Amino acid sequence: MSCVPTPPRGSPATDAVQQTQAGYDRWSQLYDADDNPLVTIEEPVMRRLIGNVAGLHALDVGCGTGRHTAYLAAAGATVTAIDFSQGMLDQAKAKAACRGVTFQTHDLARPMPFAEASFDRIVCGLVLDHIRDPGLLFREMRRVCRHAGWAAVSVMHPAMSLIGVQARFTDPVTDDKVHCGSEENTTSDYVMAIVRAGWQVQEMIERSVDEQLIRLRPRAQKYANWPMLMAFHLKAI
Repeated sequence: MSCVPTPPRGSPATDAVQQTQAGYDRWSQLYDADDNPLVTIEEPVMRRLIGNVAGLHALDVGCGTGRHTAYLAAAGATVTAIDFSQGMLDQAKAKAACRGVTFQTHDLARPMPFAEASFDRIVCGLVLDHIRDPGLLFREMRRVCRHAGWAAVSVMHPAMSLIGVQARFTDPVTDDKVHCGSEENTTSDYVMAIVRAGWQVQEMIERSVDEQLIRLRPRAQKYANWPMLMAFHLKAI
């Protein structure tokens, strides 16, 4: 089922953005309670990559319900968080751990509204598979990152698309399977966008569905042994 009613005739890019925005607005009400194995496998990886942020300025790109935003704020960072889903932003703003965070509505298909070298840390969690032009996003993240700062970036592994998996959820009221405007970017799309944007890859991580994840999140059983997560530790050079 589409996330939005059939829109007026427009460009495929515009339609995809509308679908993603409407889908996440709808998902926002249950995102944090959703038994999502991708989030479970992603969070410990990102915590390690983020590192010590006490006293630093951090930007959470595509913050969603504020999972990483809250972590950054609790760790002592001055945090700015951006997303284009108002539903997701409302959930993030309501969290006690996110008090003091500067939230801003922003479409990541457009240049960011920040000056060059504004942030010491950039965090972008589970966003890239909704981005039609990852090159623009990596360039913008590099532009607003200070020299010698770094970024922690995660994305659903592109291998998931080979078995038809995209960002989606089941509406508990209607039982609809709601898809959220994913793009079929490849590993090489990400790696080349990173390099061309002026980042240095410090670490590239891939995580597959193993027995430990299946014990924590039984619904991951159907993806056993498939790569589910890709993450990058990037240094601004």
